Amino acid sequence: MSLQAKQVRVLVLRDMEQLGRTLFRLDQGFELQFRLGPTLQGKHVRVQTNYPAPGEHFDRHTFRALDWHNPTGREDDSDKFCSLDLQIAGSYQYNFGHGHEEKSGGGYVVVDPVLRAGADNHHVHLDCITIQTYLSKCLGHLDDWPDRLRVAKESGYNMIHFTPLQTLGKSRSCYSLADQLSLNPEFSPPGKNYTWTDVGELVQKLKKEWNMICITDVVYNHTATNSPWIKEHPECGYNLVNSPHLRPAWVLDRAIWHMTCNMADAKYAANGLPAQVQNEGHLNAIRDVLWGQVFPKIKLWEFFQVRIESAVEEFRDLLADGEKPDQKKTGGKQGLKIIQDPKFRRFGNEVDMDSALETFVPHSHSTQAILEACNRLWGRLEEINKEQYQQMIQHQEKASNCIVGNVVYERLADHGPKLGPVTRKDPIVPRYFTFPFEETSLEDDLKMTDQPDKACHFLAHNGWVMGDDPLRNFAEPGSNVYIRRELICWGDSVKLRYGDKPDDCPYLWTHMQKYTEITAKHFAGVRLDNCHSTPLHVAEHMLSAARAVRPNLYVIAELFTGSELIDNVFVNRLGITSLVREAMSAGDSHEEGRLVYRYGGEPVGAFVQPSLRPLVPSIAHAMFLDVTHDNECPIQLRSAYDSLPSSAIVSMACCCSGSTRGYDEMVPHQISVVKEERFYPKWNPDAKASSPGEVNLKTGIIAGKLALNKMHQDLASKGFNQVYVDQVDEDVVAVTRHCPSTHQSVVAVCRTAFHNPKHHQYRKEVPPMFIPGKIDEVVLEARVIDRQAGTYKKCEKYINGMPEYTVEIKEHIQLKDSGVVKHAGVTSKGSSEFVQEIVFERLTPGSVIAFRVSLDPRAQELVGVIRHHLIQFSPKYKLGSLPDQHTPTILETPLAQIMSKLTLADMNMLLFRCDSEEQEEGGGCYNIPSWTSFKYGGLQALMSVMADIRPKNDLGHPVCDNLRQGDWMIDYVSNRLVSRGGALGEVGKWLEGMFHYLKHIPRYLIPCYFDAILVGAYTTALDITFNKMSCFVQNGSTFVKLLALGSVQMCGVGSFPALPPLSLALPDVPYRLDKDTGKKEQCCVSLAAGLPHFSSGIFRCWGRDTFIALRGLMLVTGRHLEARNIILAFAGTLRHGLIPNLLGEGISARYNCRDAVWWWLQCIQDYCTLVPEGTAVLHCPVVRMYPHDDSEPHAPGTPFSFTQPLCDVIHEAMTRHMQGIDFRERNAGPNIDMHMKDEGFNVVAKVNRYTGFVYGGNRFNCGTWMDKMGESDKARNKGMPATPRDGSAVEMVGLCKSAVRWLVELHKKGLFPHSSMKIHRDGKELKVSYEDWNHKIQVNFEKNFYVSHDEKDPDEKHPDLVHKRGIYKDSHGASSPWCDYQLRPNFCIAMVVAPELFTVERAWKALEVAEKKLLGPLGMKTLDPDDMVYCGVYDNALDNDNYNVARGFNYHQGPEWLWPIGYFLRAKLYFAKKLGKETYDQTVYLVKSILSQHYVHLERSSWKGLPELTNENGQNCPFSCESQAWSISTVLEVLHDM
Repeated sequence: MSLQAKQVRVLVLRDMEQLGRTLFRLDQGFELQFRLGPTLQGKHVRVQTNYPAPGEHFDRHTFRALDWHNPTGREDDSDKFCSLDLQIAGSYQYNFGHGHEEKSGGGYVVVDPVLRAGADNHHVHLDCITIQTYLSKCLGHLDDWPDRLRVAKESGYNMIHFTPLQTLGKSRSCYSLADQLSLNPEFSPPGKNYTWTDVGELVQKLKKEWNMICITDVVYNHTATNSPWIKEHPECGYNLVNSPHLRPAWVLDRAIWHMTCNMADAKYAANGLPAQVQNEGHLNAIRDVLWGQVFPKIKLWEFFQVRIESAVEEFRDLLADGEKPDQKKTGGKQGLKIIQDPKFRRFGNEVDMDSALETFVPHSHSTQAILEACNRLWGRLEEINKEQYQQMIQHQEKASNCIVGNVVYERLADHGPKLGPVTRKDPIVPRYFTFPFEETSLEDDLKMTDQPDKACHFLAHNGWVMGDDPLRNFAEPGSNVYIRRELICWGDSVKLRYGDKPDDCPYLWTHMQKYTEITAKHFAGVRLDNCHSTPLHVAEHMLSAARAVRPNLYVIAELFTGSELIDNVFVNRLGITSLVREAMSAGDSHEEGRLVYRYGGEPVGAFVQPSLRPLVPSIAHAMFLDVTHDNECPIQLRSAYDSLPSSAIVSMACCCSGSTRGYDEMVPHQISVVKEERFYPKWNPDAKASSPGEVNLKTGIIAGKLALNKMHQDLASKGFNQVYVDQVDEDVVAVTRHCPSTHQSVVAVCRTAFHNPKHHQYRKEVPPMFIPGKIDEVVLEARVIDRQAGTYKKCEKYINGMPEYTVEIKEHIQLKDSGVVKHAGVTSKGSSEFVQEIVFERLTPGSVIAFRVSLDPRAQELVGVIRHHLIQFSPKYKLGSLPDQHTPTILETPLAQIMSKLTLADMNMLLFRCDSEEQEEGGGCYNIPSWTSFKYGGLQALMSVMADIRPKNDLGHPVCDNLRQGDWMIDYVSNRLVSRGGALGEVGKWLEGMFHYLKHIPRYLIPCYFDAILVGAYTTALDITFNKMSCFVQNGSTFVKLLALGSVQMCGVGSFPALPPLSLALPDVPYRLDKDTGKKEQCCVSLAAGLPHFSSGIFRCWGRDTFIALRGLMLVTGRHLEARNIILAFAGTLRHGLIPNLLGEGISARYNCRDAVWWWLQCIQDYCTLVPEGTAVLHCPVVRMYPHDDSEPHAPGTPFSFTQPLCDVIHEAMTRHMQGIDFRERNAGPNIDMHMKDEGFNVVAKVNRYTGFVYGGNRFNCGTWMDKMGESDKARNKGMPATPRDGSAVEMVGLCKSAVRWLVELHKKGLFPHSSMKIHRDGKELKVSYEDWNHKIQVNFEKNFYVSHDEKDPDEKHPDLVHKRGIYKDSHGASSPWCDYQLRPNFCIAMVVAPELFTVERAWKALEVAEKKLLGPLGMKTLDPDDMVYCGVYDNALDNDNYNVARGFNYHQGPEWLWPIGYFLRAKLYFAKKLGKETYDQTVYLVKSILSQHYVHLERSSWKGLPELTNENGQNCPFSCESQAWSISTVLEVLHDM
């Protein structure tokens, strides 16, 4: 069994989401799945990627489409995915589109390389890397390299970074290369000529024998000014021929150069400007010369101006010739356009004559009119020229400030180089362009700009621009960097001009690709020098070439963008593995510790994450260095004593770490990449401290760094990937690295010394530390100390460090032998927490001590045992597990076997039960003081909360605090189940057994393992739950399963029977013993209407709600027996031909709704249709609780009770309606309804003898599901129903038709004994056949319900009330006729249950109207928003004088109810299929798109349900049930239909 399941990350695609600035990092071997977000479900989405197909080579510009997989093959798109098996390192792009949209979203994934070293080619994890940088030119001859590089090996580094090894330019800068293809000849001693092959052999030797990986720089952005090839190929740089936009900047540059010459020659002495700039007066003199002599002379504004005379003359000629503007170019719009001269000549800009002709139109053809038009043009051109002049003045202002600023830094600032007098060697400012010709006058220089053979050699230097956009090339047109003198210039290098593609500069692309391939052949990785200024498309191309040579190329870069998002652009497009980060950027120890926490690792005690989980954005992997090779020396900025503790802090980071050569030897100055020419010392174990050319473990902090590097590598390789940073005081930082499988820790306590202890007063006392666990050993204790070895003197030949400092170090000692710890006392925080108190004695500034800590032996054993028992859920717990020597009997049985005995009703108790349900049992949901109560008593409550906590590792959450503080929650979970006894009690005992171990491990680990135990229990419960359901659920999508879970949520058995008792003769009825009387009682599952408001007591069961929800929650899910019992229990309560609205166990039932009986009949029909041999239910015995309408309730077996088959109960219900139902509710008055008016208690339900429509009700009651009764005295709506819907409600007519049709069919098959009903009318007995009833409804329905487009429709009785056509009325024959014509979603119900009533085309058009007017994000508006009483916001607490809304009067007058959307979508699917494949496919898309919103809501809901209703446009309604049975049911039915 593998210890690691395959890691799968899921990226949800969302329409129009561009993630080019979001970083997704993945390891090789991971699977990346793309899934559809809500906005894309149902659409034909194409996902394309440039990740190569198996066996293919990577080409950045070649994309392939991925194939979609739908595990369920039907229903919805919630599980549909396409995937990539990531086996190749690099950066890969994906994009997706649908319909005509090629790319409606996209992004990148970066796959990390796998690095290997050693003779055994072992894997070196990225976090194991400890890197040291070497300036290659300081290594000497190649023969001497091993002795100099051995310092890195003996110091514990496992990676070497070489600066470029190529031939250097004349400046001797490590990054100014004269020839990118040749090895620096300085590496070859006299008589030898080493090649790249020799370098490669050395690199391989270091890799195999020293376990060291080598990387080097690549420099793409510039080349040395003396590169031979740039002289032969000047097109490779930015010159005045290929980049004429730089001409004005070049002119300025030459003018400044001549100003330098004049200063050097003392020609500005009269202006108060000597060669030696020394004060503010001299700086002002520079400004005076610039503005008085330089700028006026070169007149840079002329490069951007128009020669007015010639332009106006041309315009005059065109007018005289009668020319008209080209309207295709101008679009008929006025506005003068100026065309910039592409060659940037003085007054070279031109007027776009079409725009001039369009703008300056003479009023006639006369000479005077033409003259006036020309004068107006002349005036406008003068304005434009003046604007250009002002623009140039602003540029010159900036240039002047930049020049003076540069002079201040280079000649006056204390931190600058203090260059001295201005000379031709040290000009006033660096030159921006090369000038490879003899010095002449400025006038002669300027003439060369018109000589291409010379102008092509005026090449722009490279540099960097402070605060510039790193994604912009500052040398390209549109940038003013050169003319504004904003470039901090590198005068030894030429900026390279690649163009957009290889064809734009073939030589350069070919040359640089060869350079790249040579580098990739010999080195494991590259550092992208000056990455933020390198054109991205160039770096992309070159790195693709490098990866073709070395697939697992390691790429690092240091970026200075100032933005993590822009950093991500570079990381994404280039596939950068690690970004260089520097501890020197921290101003104090607190910030240094923060960087450790920021750059890697999880928090200590982090949760175990599932192997399949969402892909979440990453931060770039860090290469965290104590100092980089081109930055200032820490000793100069801090103190020598800080070298060790700051290095220790860096080494404890869970990422790459490292340094630059010289730091460990305590070289007290920056080793310049330009000026340093000395050699690095060699390794000699026996060297003396005074020997500058040799180093060993006694040199500087090398011994300490060796120990730290070994520790860093050991921590990473052994999985110590959890990090905790503790700021003990202002100077002391403690960093913990923790292994989540073994629970060992290493705690490094570092006392920094940012200030020299000899001159700074540090605290004498260091606060004690409390370390949880048992300290096994002191891994190391070390500190920087003074020694008598002379003082530092800079050596002329070698880069030497400070001999006066070394490290005092002890490794792997016992705590009692420590010289730093004064006292280590053992304390205990309860039975589960073993803590050691550390009192320090000699933790002086510059000291480090690191402890290896284990859990105390008992806790270690218990964690191992917990992990052992968790293996049944995942093999990842095998690491660190220990067999249980004294396993309780209950834990010897796998939990799945124990849970297999649970029924789905038991699962309701295990997983759900809201607070009112729990209170009914004498308990309640768990409450965390100062936070909140959980939604459920069962496991789902915790899983919903942990789903937010776990991915973020939010260990500070109140739930985690509660778990750490005590065992209350743990005991609640197990005790709640143990107290139930039976199979649930066994599950509780299993949890209790696990929790017994859990309670005795350190408190900081309890949240993690509590979650792991519950996740295992929860997922096991779900597996068993779904396996007990129908094949539709078992094989269904995640969405289907989430909805099916609603069946478990809503269907349960309370402490008191919610249903009336069933016949004693009925088989398979569940029984239990009454806990109070000890008598046997039935315990059938009942169905709650909604949570939390309708979940317990007499308000749990409602006839209408039960039977609207029963098909989806019970029949579709395969809970047939429980569905049968509910059908028969309600059948037993039939009274007056109705079944109850509020069931009240049958005893307290209210028979005040007209529709519940029809929903009940529809469910019986559905039962017979969906359940195998379902028609047998028709002959099941029904115990009639009310033998007569006026009977008292009778239980089964009592003398007055009687039993009859269900088919006879059905027949009675139908007969009573045909006869006519008319009665007054029992106990009418405020005792049963405090709001209803007296007339409202009169119940009428009949059948119209002419149409066959059921009808009834009156304007004082509401007998359908839209049953809001007014409650406000203030608004005077009390006792008035908002929606009486009296007459024939459309859905009731449909349900009636469905029932009658079905009974006709059953009778024909011999399955229903009745063909007709006997009634009495006008004193006579009549027989009414079901077939006749069926026919009447059929022929009369559309006549009476369809609102025709024909304004003269003879069937329309109230044409004046019609306000929408092509719809179906909500009712027929209402006491307020206008109510019939209101657009509501109820007709959709009739369409589903009795589609034969509807003409296909009419039905489709009506559904389109409903879609346009009523469809919301989650539900259907209950009233047309065009209706005058529409109000989409339900507020039951509002009591004002507004009749239409007070006390929630608008409950069904606009708010968007969810359950009707199921019927709307099912109707759409049914009629779409009738209209052909194209319409059906479009409808399926619509359905999937709509339902995706429900899927998202279900996933995010802490209730794991769908609400009763929302306010308008899907807004949350606080008065809604959070989870409603019929909402879940009808959505599940849609998926079943699909």
